[in-house]
Amino acid sequence: MLVAGLALIPSLHAEQRPVYGPHLEGFSYPHPIKRFGFSSQRQPLSMAYMDVQPTGRANGRTIVLMHGKNFCAATWQESIAVLSQNGYRVIAPDQIGFCSSSKPKGYQFSFAQLAHNTQALLRSLDLDQVTVVGHSMGGMLASRFALNYPQMVEQLVLVNPIGLEDWQAEGVPYASIDQLYQSELKTDFEKIKAYQKKFYYNGEWKPEYDRWVAMLAGMYAGEGKEIVAWNQAQTSEMLFTQPVIHEFGKISMPALLLIGGKDRTAPGANRAPDDVAQRLGNYPELGRQAAAMIPNATLVPFPELGHSPQVEAPDVFHKALLKGLRGR
Repeated sequence: MLVAGLALIPSLHAEQRPVYGPHLEGFSYPHPIKRFGFSSQRQPLSMAYMDVQPTGRANGRTIVLMHGKNFCAATWQESIAVLSQNGYRVIAPDQIGFCSSSKPKGYQFSFAQLAHNTQALLRSLDLDQVTVVGHSMGGMLASRFALNYPQMVEQLVLVNPIGLEDWQAEGVPYASIDQLYQSELKTDFEKIKAYQKKFYYNGEWKPEYDRWVAMLAGMYAGEGKEIVAWNQAQTSEMLFTQPVIHEFGKISMPALLLIGGKDRTAPGANRAPDDVAQRLGNYPELGRQAAAMIPNATLVPFPELGHSPQVEAPDVFHKALLKGLRGR
């Protein structure tokens, strides 16, 4: 399987790096991909998702995993295995505009729209109540989902969510979708890796991270890279202009915050004045502030981990996740 094979390559040289289609054609997911077809904004769309049944004794609970902007449902590979083994049914979708799902040419992206799409997927599966786990941008989406559909969410889990600060209010200049698109067109393996190394992993890199960089970079390397870049530009503007932090006080269900303290992710920091950029992305403080804002929140810090604790230290992360799920 390609995913497993990539993990064995110490460092992917340019000639070795895979090229994927705009819907991640050619990339192997850890479980079979299913498709939810629906109509949205006057066009037919297809949302890809994995639906993994419990391999351990079923506990009757369903977990919905929401990926980040620079991630896909496949990045949850180890989490899916652990949760399934512990009796959970796991639904892991690729949101519209991302990874193996539709890349619409004309679409008004919003967290409310993506939450609505996800709610429609869950309704199609006859699921009335779920636990929602959101990582990175998926944390913003999970928060919006919990705010818009509180009756469906029994527990909210946020894993190093972005959006714990309002970057525009903090002084980061706005960038138009056209500007963001031109920047996205320049995306390649090395740029993705450099960004993640600096902001996600505190300057340190493990060879196994290369497979997740290759997953993203492969969509920019083949035919269809323009629509990939356009959707990514649209969603970059979405997360910048649609903060959820101001509504954290309205989150009604129990919330678990799993925060890697060495994370420094701050979208737009590269275009902000130095004094603004330097104070952004302080996750130890942001995590404490978010936990204080949410009425029924539990904060679990990982002081030595970065933006993706489930990838960086899966054993540590999953131990805390399972404990937090049981303690709801």
